[in-house]
Amino acid sequence: MNTVALLDELRTLAENGLAHSTDPYDRERYRRVLDLVAAEYADLAGLPTAEVRERFAAELGHVTPKVGADAAVFDDDGALLLLRRTDTGRWCLPGGWVDPGESPAEAAVRETREETGLRVRPVELVDSYSLPAGPESGPHGQVSLVYRCAVEGGTLALSREGTELRYRQIPEVDDWFTIHREFATDAYRTWRRSTDAN
Repeated sequence: MNTVALLDELRTLAENGLAHSTDPYDRERYRRVLDLVAAEYADLAGLPTAEVRERFAAELGHVTPKVGADAAVFDDDGALLLLRRTDTGRWCLPGGWVDPGESPAEAAVRETREETGLRVRPVELVDSYSLPAGPESGPHGQVSLVYRCAVEGGTLALSREGTELRYRQIPEVDDWFTIHREFATDAYRTWRRSTDAN
């Protein structure tokens, strides 16, 4: 278990303990665990401990993973639309976090429009994926849903989130962001099945 995952688990246990315990001594212990976790998070993130505690307090409910949604958009030759991320320089599918009040499919459509200029519609849910806590998936881990999408309009346009945007054949890409190679490979299987059926 990496440090971030350990801290996140300790934080979850302490916050759940505070939510359910009435014993004053146990509550004091849970608060102490939260203080230690906040101090370590602050050290890792380069933030003041008080700010980390404020962020903890502002988060409502049980600590859960982030939910992401990504779009697999293929051209007629089976090349996949990919974005080279500004922050890491690695290739990924268009996508991002699901906003409150929005479904993952809606998020995939929105993120694709924002990052590529294209209007798409989801055709098929490729799969769901779980990523452990870490620098690229956040302190609580991530659950991502990937949708194979069809282009309905728009004009291909690079956003500030990328340095390149183009259709690429999957085997040509060797510098993928996190597990986007797996996203791409699984999505390609669904695309291939759909083209073989037609």
